[in-house]
Amino acid sequence: MPAKDELARRRYEKLVDRLECLMRASLKPRYRGYHGQLILSSGDLEEMGELKDVRRAAREAGRRLGWQPKTHFVDARLFVYDDREVPREISELAARNAADAIDAALRGRE
Repeated sequence: MPAKDELARRRYEKLVDRLECLMRASLKPRYRGYHGQLILSSGDLEEMGELKDVRRAAREAGRRLGWQPKTHFVDARLFVYDDREVPREISELAARNAADAIDAALRGRE
């Protein structure tokens, strides 16, 4: 039985490492580690294992990044996001970037 436990621990650690890498890649440097999020599709989840294990691993990966991680499962997708209080200057920057993106999209439709 101990060999099975060791194998399960290794798989879990590998999953945490993989999720941490995906989360880190989703971060925008200008937001200094805030506004982190990751969305895993049903296909991603099937490949990674049981939902409860993926959620637990995602929360651990988020904590490694300094996040206050939250997970929600909606429409066969797992949403993982950082629920920390965002500093005002980062929040304002993100709002400006979102407004600029919407403005550019609307101008492109004209």
